[in-house]
Amino acid sequence: MASSGEEQSSSSPDWGDSGTELSAAELAGAGASPLDSAEDFEVLEDDDDLSELPPLEDVGRGRTPAQEGVPASEQTKEEAQEWLDVLGNGLLRKKTLVPGQGEESRPRKGQDVTVRLTATRDDGAVVEREPRLTFTLGDCDVLQALDLCVQLLEMGETALIVSDAKYCYGSQGRSPDIPPDAALTLEVELLEARDAPDLELLPGKEKIALANRKRERGNFHYQRADYVLAINSYDIALKVAGSSSKVDFSAEEEDELLDVKVKCLNNLAASQLKLDHYEAALKSCNLVLEHQPGNIKALFRKGKVLAQQGEYREAIPILKAALKLEPSNKTIHAELSKLVKKHADQRSVESEMYRKMLGNPAGAPAKCRDKLPWAIPWKWLFGATAIALGGVALSVVIAARN
Repeated sequence: MASSGEEQSSSSPDWGDSGTELSAAELAGAGASPLDSAEDFEVLEDDDDLSELPPLEDVGRGRTPAQEGVPASEQTKEEAQEWLDVLGNGLLRKKTLVPGQGEESRPRKGQDVTVRLTATRDDGAVVEREPRLTFTLGDCDVLQALDLCVQLLEMGETALIVSDAKYCYGSQGRSPDIPPDAALTLEVELLEARDAPDLELLPGKEKIALANRKRERGNFHYQRADYVLAINSYDIALKVAGSSSKVDFSAEEEDELLDVKVKCLNNLAASQLKLDHYEAALKSCNLVLEHQPGNIKALFRKGKVLAQQGEYREAIPILKAALKLEPSNKTIHAELSKLVKKHADQRSVESEMYRKMLGNPAGAPAKCRDKLPWAIPWKWLFGATAIALGGVALSVVIAARN
């Protein structure tokens, strides 16, 4: 969370920034192409709802799992009010340990908050301890359990949060200390909340660092197959990088910001492809190619999007352009070969369909037409034409003499 660019913060990347890049060929061997990476080359519009988090208006006090099925008359008032069922499904619960300064002191979405955090497993083992963890509230920069519940904390409040794995590390867990489908208990104290910095007044280096942090969080979500959350983070990073500025940037800083935009758009297209949002992916690829017409990843993904839409004739030359830039790339070779075959099959089917529509026999194409009785050899036709022209010329000469 507090890291900048390529620098690592003291906090674990799983709680904030991942520090990984989809553009790096982590899973490829030495000398492999940048395309042969974890992105798989396999999409949301700007106005789509990019968050699966429930609105706070729907948050209310409910019954804990232990209280389900127990008549209300048998519950004490203290038991009924001790836990807050944040989402109403019993999977995310909050209990106040130390009261805060009142509801009016709660932080707002978009503010930068600082908390003290201790996370433990069900067996009591501590898996995270952060004396000061800072993140932007509502940006999905941290675990959903933390992002949702901190919005309900009062300044100075210390709370216990019990969360199902769904809002923590899910079915993947976090190696080596958090197994798959592990519930976590978080002890959180809200230390500070302040308005996020004005993007228009951010110096170049700070804006670049902020955009990179959001992008890296998108990479974290992508690698965990949380493509909707990845898109959300890339979208935020693009808004940061593309925001207007009242501060003059150096040429080097402008180039760095452009580099961040291109990386975000490429990874955005990869995420959109995973969700089969082809029009959005095509738009992302085209934006990359506006800045960098020779960007191999954007060319590859654009070709793949068009192929998914059945536009083989348009996709093939785009993939050929990508292959020309990197002739040894096996991924492009394989995709291009597959598309050429699909295009040939498509044309064969279309030809057969047209033949049936026109009523032509399946096995009697143009060669048969040359053998029809009324077909005239071209030599005869040429001779007849010459004789006719000669007759016309002779008539003109005779008429002139008379």
